[in-house]
Amino acid sequence: MAAVAATPFRKTETYTDTKRRDDVRGVNIAASCAVADAVRTSLGPRGMDKMISSGDNEVTITNDGATIVSLMALLQPAARMLADVSRSQDAAAGDGTTSVVVLAGSLLRRAQCLIAAGAHPTAVADSLHRLAARAVEVLEGMAIPVELSDRDSLVKSASTALNSKVVSQYSSLLAPLAVDAALSVVDPAHPQLLDLRGIRIVKKLGGTVDDTELVRGLIFDKKASHAAGGPSRIENAKIAVIQFQVSPPKTDIEQSVIVSDYAQMDRILREERNYILGMVKKIKASGCNVLLIQKSILRDAVTDLSLHYLAKAKILVVKDVERDEVEFVTKTLNCLPIANIEHFRQDKLGHADLVEEVSVGDGKIVKITGIKDMGRTATVLVRGSNQLVIDEADRSLHDALCVIRCLVNKRFLIAGGGAPEIEMSMQLAAWAKELHGMESYCIKEFADALEVIPYTLAENAGLSPITVVTELRNRHAKGEKNTGINVRKGQITDILEENVVQPLLVSTSAITLACECVRMILKIDDIVTVR
Repeated sequence: MAAVAATPFRKTETYTDTKRRDDVRGVNIAASCAVADAVRTSLGPRGMDKMISSGDNEVTITNDGATIVSLMALLQPAARMLADVSRSQDAAAGDGTTSVVVLAGSLLRRAQCLIAAGAHPTAVADSLHRLAARAVEVLEGMAIPVELSDRDSLVKSASTALNSKVVSQYSSLLAPLAVDAALSVVDPAHPQLLDLRGIRIVKKLGGTVDDTELVRGLIFDKKASHAAGGPSRIENAKIAVIQFQVSPPKTDIEQSVIVSDYAQMDRILREERNYILGMVKKIKASGCNVLLIQKSILRDAVTDLSLHYLAKAKILVVKDVERDEVEFVTKTLNCLPIANIEHFRQDKLGHADLVEEVSVGDGKIVKITGIKDMGRTATVLVRGSNQLVIDEADRSLHDALCVIRCLVNKRFLIAGGGAPEIEMSMQLAAWAKELHGMESYCIKEFADALEVIPYTLAENAGLSPITVVTELRNRHAKGEKNTGINVRKGQITDILEENVVQPLLVSTSAITLACECVRMILKIDDIVTVR
């Protein structure tokens, strides 16, 4: 019987189950798009506001994208990445926090379509990287240079940032106020830097947002100490910031001393009085007539007895100055904090024309004005009828200040109103035709995704989004690259003539961060949980 030669079985094709990978990617994209859809309706001047209620009955009303996503209780890791992108945009540019989330959501939807059509996620992610670099070039080609001396341009860009906020009706007051505050802290030695820590915002309930003011000096949201009839107004003030306690010393360890003899008790009280009186005399001898006392943790910073002696010495006292405020206060007053009574000297004092207690709303504040050799700082007193309005005014003012900081860092403006996104979309679509293969398809899809910004602006303004975007494309094809959506008039106009401008850094940062986030999400094909 002839032996049959066994032919080896050759595996010609392998089957790989990619369902799990697709499911994980799909879940990530769905969660991210859900976050983008949640904030999408708050984009633009006619966007809606969100009321966010936390578990402890704290309520926040805002349409600021970064605030909304930071307060959301997001459990899905990919959705949290979108919240992080919004925070990064807030840190980098201060404005465009809603736009970056909406852009990321739109890019993710297009990427999902490309992957479903057979494109590899890595190829899609690489195309996105090239698209981001090209988009930044397009934006830089649209940019208009601006100088810090051009105050009108700065006010226009701050107004654009404020027009989409809850307090938009006060933009004519808050925008110039934000510009003046920002320019007052720019150091001529370092004109490219604007440190927003030099601007302090003090919130006080009462009045309306119209009563908000910029103070060239210092404000303390507390009243002066009135023990034993102390003064509440001092002219030609000599101010000391102290970090020691004007109170009797205590033992280093917790212990009690029992005194049974009246004579000994009287002697202890007399020693306390002499100790405090000695401190007050040293303070008075230096010429100091206003005392700012840092809040103490270990023991009382002041006692009734020390306040009594300070009042007799005609020294105005503001106690419980927060530790994190001391650096700002000393920088403003151009003085040094005093850590020990032995170091209390005249050269460590700050000088001001007037320190007075002022009634504001239902409370009182201490205002210091006319500071000699004042440091590069500014204080803004924000007023409002309720706490929700004050908090939103504070957030809006912060966004306006961040916009001016962008212009200090990168001194270019571009048009707003969806004009840069349509121009990017048109130029990137034209560029896609010059490319070959999968990259061409990917960039064409992502170019269309950028139209989500003008589409959403039109939708939120109650216009017909398809008609508006089609007309925008037509106008941009004719070379009118600054044409955008005028939401207030409900029509398409040259957006630069309407003074709707924004810093270049806001748009470049938004497109770069959105593309970076989407690339990261696309490259995830599994979620591994560890204990």
